[in-house]
Amino acid sequence: MNELGRRVIVALIGAPLALGLLWIGGAPLATFTGGLAGLAAWEFFRIARAGGSTPMSVVGVVLAALIPVGVHGHYLGVLQVPLYTWVLAVVAILGLAICLRGADGKPLGAASTTVFGILYTGATLSFLYALRYHNYAVGDAAGALAVIFPVVLTWASDTGAYFSGRLIGGRKLVPSVSPGKTVAGAIGALVVTVAATYGFVELLLIPTAQLAFTPLGIVVFGLVISVVAQIGDLAESLLKREAGQKDSGTLFPGHGGVLDRLDSLFFVLPAAYALYDLLLIPAPGAR
Repeated sequence: MNELGRRVIVALIGAPLALGLLWIGGAPLATFTGGLAGLAAWEFFRIARAGGSTPMSVVGVVLAALIPVGVHGHYLGVLQVPLYTWVLAVVAILGLAICLRGADGKPLGAASTTVFGILYTGATLSFLYALRYHNYAVGDAAGALAVIFPVVLTWASDTGAYFSGRLIGGRKLVPSVSPGKTVAGAIGALVVTVAATYGFVELLLIPTAQLAFTPLGIVVFGLVISVVAQIGDLAESLLKREAGQKDSGTLFPGHGGVLDRLDSLFFVLPAAYALYDLLLIPAPGAR
């Protein structure tokens, strides 16, 4: 089977599964998100080791996977994590690195890479669950759309960048990181994402979730999501380039690994949550 066929099969299986879990929410969604975070962390630490770092992979994978589950507990009201817990966790990881690695094992680098990997994967992906239960998203349909919206805009940004770059070409955006990306592609991504934002808000968000943005809010939301998505894509490309890796993994045939598929979303999901808080307005009575 060729690469296109593998991509189609993965999409046909993965899309309905993801949509179903978004609708169900709760523990199944938290468990699924935790599993993705754990896999993403494992790929990140594998890339880090290939680049010469010595992360504590087992600790990092476990903690990354537990963060979305902890967020689920927070929303249920059964788990409240004080701010000092996060500081103590970082101190504990550094202490563990010193004990396990010793002075010659670069414990500071090991601890730093481990903490960054946890935040880059588990902390960011936990916003998938947080978006599903955002304060402004009332009901299953609204909660699912709150997650789907930034995901669709990420796809729109990627699509706009691809076709604009292919049709116009021209100056490279950041050739040292990703030789294929162009300035024209980046601008095309911005335009397409703003248009997709307007369409999604008018056709789905207002009539189904009774949520809207001002005209300026639509433009700001689309622009920020596109910029953040492109930065997320470049960041993952940089991680792989530094380690001399082509793909983050082979979990999804024809698509690469979890990091390859979710690279932009690691940045987009928390950004979307913040933008909802800042820009969303109610649209009562919308049909």
